[in-house]
Amino acid sequence: MSKFSDYNFNGLKALVRVDFNVPLDADFNITDDNRMTATIPTIQKILADGGSAILMSHFGRPKDGPTDKYSLKHLVKHLHQLLNADGANTVKVFFADDCIGEQARLTAGMLKPGEVLLLENLRFYKEEEKGDEGFAEKLSKLGDVYVNDAFGTAHRAHASTAVIAKYFAGDKKMFGLLMEGEVISAEKVLHEAEKPFTAIIGGAKVSDKILIIENLLERATDIIIGGGMAYTFLKARGGNIGNSLCENDRLETALDILEKAKQKNVSIHLPEDSVIADKFAADANTDVRPSDAIPDGWLGLDIGPKAVGIFSEVINNSKTILWNGPMGVFEMEKFQNGTKSIALAVASATAKGAFSLVGGGDSVAAVNKFDLADKVSYVSTGGGAMLEYFEGKVLPGIAAIKD
Repeated sequence: MSKFSDYNFNGLKALVRVDFNVPLDADFNITDDNRMTATIPTIQKILADGGSAILMSHFGRPKDGPTDKYSLKHLVKHLHQLLNADGANTVKVFFADDCIGEQARLTAGMLKPGEVLLLENLRFYKEEEKGDEGFAEKLSKLGDVYVNDAFGTAHRAHASTAVIAKYFAGDKKMFGLLMEGEVISAEKVLHEAEKPFTAIIGGAKVSDKILIIENLLERATDIIIGGGMAYTFLKARGGNIGNSLCENDRLETALDILEKAKQKNVSIHLPEDSVIADKFAADANTDVRPSDAIPDGWLGLDIGPKAVGIFSEVINNSKTILWNGPMGVFEMEKFQNGTKSIALAVASATAKGAFSLVGGGDSVAAVNKFDLADKVSYVSTGGGAMLEYFEGKVLPGIAAIKD
């Protein structure tokens, strides 16, 4: 494995796996370009060295081959703007309406140093998701070196993320800057965490987070549990949670996690109080009650002021912080205070020297919504990939480069 920053791409064609699976509106306008902007430094380094970049990505979930709705051609204009944001307008961006085949091969072959080629959607071929070796080999022939900069797909053993690496020698395959940053940050939290280490786990379901919580019991000193999943734990302990979200088939699991935490001397923090509502709606009537004494017909939709205070103190005393999942339904203004307060506490702890990693779609959306993304140490671009990494699983896209 080569280190991207030290590599000289002069005269080489770099085949770069990016994650350009961005959301579009009905008129094909990009509504969130974070995944594209995140990989621009990698592309710019290749071009600055005197190399050219051939970009490949999946886009959406096309079922029956090529579909205009899922064509990457809709991203070419914006990619050109991002690469020429300094106003110099010197980077040419070409598009190949296939990712393998004659046109892709010829266009890639004619690419000059400083130029970029975006290939058509990899998932127009079923071979991509199947991890087909023949498909991976055809892709590999387009470039001299392989760069994986798509952390969001690192947990998939697809042709372009894992299988393709076998067709490049060890000194001709590497992580891009984005992937490098993701791996370094994740490993810092997982294997080099300075104590106290607080994991903040939120979201709707315990079942989605069991593995990550169990793995963190071996590493964290404190685990804060918020969001809908907290009510499964509260009910398991005998609390009244009204109509709050609850996985009744996971009550024993919740008790088991609480018992394991006690044995391992890990403090699990559940919300003492909740902002409750008489319906799941932005215009609901609200009240604040103890989280284990919610009346029938009411449901908890955010952590309450006592919980905010306790959780914030734990976070402020931490040296390492992992945040995955919101504290409530922060999309509705009445129920956003808990998530916003936790985001502010993480930012405050980071300012005092803590290392903070935020990952998972909703947590990332929250720090962006409250303009705090630049106040934490690292914001991960990979929701599912980061979750699996912290569950202790081997990610095929990472293993393919490291091996």
